[in-house]
Amino acid sequence: MADPSSYRPKPGQIPDSPGVYKFRDEHRRVIYVGKAKNLRQRLANYFQDLAGLHPRTRTMVTTAASVEWTVVSTEVEALQLEYSWIKEYDPRFNVKYRDDKSYPYLAVTLNEEFPRVQVMRGAKRKGVRYFGPYGHAWAIRETVDLMLRVFPVRTCSAGVFKNAERTGRPCLLGYIGKCSAPCVGRVTPEEHRDLAEDFCDFMAGRTGTYIRRLEKDMMQAAEEMEYERAARLRDDAEALRRAMEKSAVVLADATDADLIAVAEDELEAAVQIFHVRGGRVRGQRGWVTDKVEAVDTAGLVEHALQQLYGEESGDSVPKEVLVPALPEDPEAVSQWLADRRGSQVSLRIPQRGDKKDLMITVQRNAQQALGLHKTKRASDLTTRSRALEEIAEALGLDTAPLRVECFDISHLQGDDVVASMVVFEDGLARKSEYRRFQIKGFEGQDDVRSMHEVIGRRFKRYLQEKERTGEWEETPAPTGPVPAPAPAAPEADGEPAAAVAAAPLREESREETREEIREESREDDGRPKRFAYPPQLVVVDGGQPQVAAAKRALDELGIDDIAVCGLAKRLEEVWLPDDDDPVVLPRSSEGLYLLQRIRDEAHRFAITYQRAKRAKRIRSSPLDDVPGLGDTRKQALIKHFGSVKKLRQATIDEICEVPGIGRRTAESVAAAFVAAAPAAPAVNTATGEIIEEDDGGSRT
Repeated sequence: MADPSSYRPKPGQIPDSPGVYKFRDEHRRVIYVGKAKNLRQRLANYFQDLAGLHPRTRTMVTTAASVEWTVVSTEVEALQLEYSWIKEYDPRFNVKYRDDKSYPYLAVTLNEEFPRVQVMRGAKRKGVRYFGPYGHAWAIRETVDLMLRVFPVRTCSAGVFKNAERTGRPCLLGYIGKCSAPCVGRVTPEEHRDLAEDFCDFMAGRTGTYIRRLEKDMMQAAEEMEYERAARLRDDAEALRRAMEKSAVVLADATDADLIAVAEDELEAAVQIFHVRGGRVRGQRGWVTDKVEAVDTAGLVEHALQQLYGEESGDSVPKEVLVPALPEDPEAVSQWLADRRGSQVSLRIPQRGDKKDLMITVQRNAQQALGLHKTKRASDLTTRSRALEEIAEALGLDTAPLRVECFDISHLQGDDVVASMVVFEDGLARKSEYRRFQIKGFEGQDDVRSMHEVIGRRFKRYLQEKERTGEWEETPAPTGPVPAPAPAAPEADGEPAAAVAAAPLREESREETREEIREESREDDGRPKRFAYPPQLVVVDGGQPQVAAAKRALDELGIDDIAVCGLAKRLEEVWLPDDDDPVVLPRSSEGLYLLQRIRDEAHRFAITYQRAKRAKRIRSSPLDDVPGLGDTRKQALIKHFGSVKKLRQATIDEICEVPGIGRRTAESVAAAFVAAAPAAPAVNTATGEIIEEDDGGSRT
């Protein structure tokens, strides 16, 4: 524990201008980022008597070993820089909101020649118009299905669209009138874009114009005794009304606004956001976060605004943002929002009327979300705690294994041998820590030898990290050959699991261990690092031979404080090193169920990687062997000729016509196809039979 007075700057050194400050620990990891209108006054608050500080602030300043700051011109710049640094360094003492899922949006790809309406998740793309987010994807599809009667915009994928262009026949939606079929020229690109823009206008809340136009056309068709057309227009208007009814009117003045409400207790906070467009609720989302810093409702609102609008611009930022409490510097936050929108944004607390009533509804949703989160967490915590305790008891461990790493080997008859490492912390999958390996020490099928190599590579990387950061107090001398370290493998998709906690029965100990692991998993510059700290338990998929290989790899590295076990698939037996008999857990055991889940996840991750490698090898082409020919020029060749078959038939002069392809490269491409071409089979001209060669070279 550091003494804040040991790194306190002199008052004269700190400027009294706006800026952003960073607290770093003894290993130079960024642990907290903040902003201030007056850096001198703000930083002075951190260096007062420890007894007068909030417990979380006291923990932060005693963990820190230095403080530094960056001066900016305005409070708006400070707000933007603070958001950028929190996103970059992921400080352990800053409140960070994370969605519990990826919310779907209704998207219109206006950046394409023929815009497409579809459901999208994930990061937003430039040139795409978004509406939402929605709670469920099916709600989007129901709305789109109703609106395609009036706005028959393309919804098909690029492959379906190109196939229709090639064949001259539209898809089913084109035949039933729910697509204008631009793929076969029924409408021009300009007419189809007008349909897409009308669709966007309707979704943005400008609904009355279209319904009135349909009703006018319907009356005119009826007067002209075109009753079938009038009936179709009547049904179109009814479809638009049903689409509008799916989102009830909540603000009579057709306001565009976002309403943010917060429910909190001493440890956690839940945030709910309602997106209101044209007076109707068009989307809803929510977050739950741990209160790892001393922060009040105003601070939680400011963090939520940064999270919500930090990557947004234009109409994605509404004209009005309603909050339960104003941030510390509302003028700066309002200006920051206005800069992102490109026009004035009103940030205020609703006082009366419909907006006040709607804010009460949003607040009620936030309270329910926090209560549901606590109910789920308590239930899950009880089950996970019991499972970890049963594992510790069965394996004879001193404490519950809060971090478990499981390894599995996968191959197909000795080809494409790979391995996976999955991580479970406090009984939850931590997918950001997953790793995958290629077996490099030998070729062929040998699961035991493969397991030895992977364990050695993983933990040698761990020792290197500890030695590099100076956290390795005593350097063990290896007793045998050590495999070379593996290259950093790509991380798996998905949301990170909750940070690891400590002893299952004590929430206080959980929080301490969670902070220790966060501290250990940082690079010197404050960014997260890989293979940064060890597990309490290593699980291998296999029986006694695999367990012995894993233990031998750890012994060669001088690591003796990590437990090892194996889970054999046949009888679900747990094997320990140097034991002739397995440990048999009851079939109803929560500990056995957790081990099975970890083992199955490792198997899934390994076989997915192995299949991907095999598919890539099967899809390889002669172009892969041409030296100096990268992916860009490969794609240029295929695009120019239309297919690999036509490229194979091209002459050297024709290949040289491709931009970026010189004569030497063209000769290499042609030679590669010649070398890869199979020899033509001999044919008996009398009978028409193919003459095959035997191993000795004779033909039969």
